[in-house]
Amino acid sequence: MRNRHAIPLVALLLAAVPIALEAQDSRIYAELDRRVTEVNGKVVAWRRDIHAHPELGMQETRTAALVAAHLKSLGMEVRTGVGGTGVVGVLRGGRPGRVVALRADMDGLPVTEMVDVPFKSLVRTNYNGQDVGVMHACGHDNHVAILMGAAEVLAGMRQQLAGTVVFLFQPAEEGPGGAEPMIADGALDNPKVEAVFGLHVWPGPAGDIIYREGPTLAASNTVHIKVRGRQTHGANPWGGVDPVVVSSQIVLGLQTIVSRQINITTAPAIVTIAMVHGGIRSNIIPDTVVMEGTIRTYDMAMRGSIFERVKRTAESIAEASGATAEVTIDSGYPVTRNDPALTQRMLPTLKRAVGTNSVTVGPLITGAEDFSYFQLKVPGVFVMLGVTPRDQDWTKAAANHSPYFFADESALPVGVKTMSSLAVDFLMPPATRATP
Repeated sequence: MRNRHAIPLVALLLAAVPIALEAQDSRIYAELDRRVTEVNGKVVAWRRDIHAHPELGMQETRTAALVAAHLKSLGMEVRTGVGGTGVVGVLRGGRPGRVVALRADMDGLPVTEMVDVPFKSLVRTNYNGQDVGVMHACGHDNHVAILMGAAEVLAGMRQQLAGTVVFLFQPAEEGPGGAEPMIADGALDNPKVEAVFGLHVWPGPAGDIIYREGPTLAASNTVHIKVRGRQTHGANPWGGVDPVVVSSQIVLGLQTIVSRQINITTAPAIVTIAMVHGGIRSNIIPDTVVMEGTIRTYDMAMRGSIFERVKRTAESIAEASGATAEVTIDSGYPVTRNDPALTQRMLPTLKRAVGTNSVTVGPLITGAEDFSYFQLKVPGVFVMLGVTPRDQDWTKAAANHSPYFFADESALPVGVKTMSSLAVDFLMPPATRATP
């Protein structure tokens, strides 16, 4: 005999499920927020310590040791020396589930710091034959400290996590590039990563998040051009072939590629020659001039077309003058492309972490990031975290790579909360994800 009370009872139980999940949801976020607040003092101390002891790419031994010791203290599986000086930590949750990765880069720049703070870098090094300072002028000290904080937050919640979090502390983002070697060394394998998230401190109101779907940062390629003429006396230019004049013509010719030869409505592009070296004396026309520059693109087909045109332009102009031009373009970094579906899925997470009014869509950025290599392997989202003090005009503040670059530490807990929340929400079942 059919139980006439069965259907109403089932309906009642099903109706109670979202309420129970929402309550569980609230408890998880409350605990996450509490842990972010508790760890903030450590995050600030780590950031200041790393800032005072910057290391160039593939030399981050002190930073890597600090990171590895911290991750081990949290009970994680830790691998060191990954792709050079990289560190990978694996946090397995209390229940099986998906695998998500969080990434931070560790290297500093050959920049002499001009910011007057108690933890100012006094480190110096020899770079390209010059004695220079070393500084976290791109803010990677913040990235490392933020991810160390997120690691502590999530480790304290491991029993509530349904899945695994992989922490990627990467060397040499500023060059020669550490993401690709880490991938080749198995950083995304065992466990197999399904999505990756990263952030970068950036000019903007402290604590704001800037994001963009699809292409976000440009592909970056270095172009090297060697122009060979024939050396002669400066007072007898017809006795040789002047590579200085030929190089000048090449520089001007290259500027017509973007302005006149490609459909710029497809996507922006940049061709810049930033270094020209040739000659040793005012009255000697040299035999050779060497030029270097950068190519920035957002579209793969356009990038290939620009490469061909750069080579053709340089070689043809040189040939017309009786000189030769050898053009080499490196493999560079790909476009940092945020997966549209993943970006939309995690947008409520960003809004919950920082507030709806503090999450904005940003413009294309002509800088480049080798986070893009991770995104070639798995869907990924890369966001920018504003670090300009709110009482300053962020459009006029010293930008990344400046010796005056300054990051407001009030943004640090926002970064920790953002990275922790992205991991938690990615691992959660769809019904329990954050809402702003």
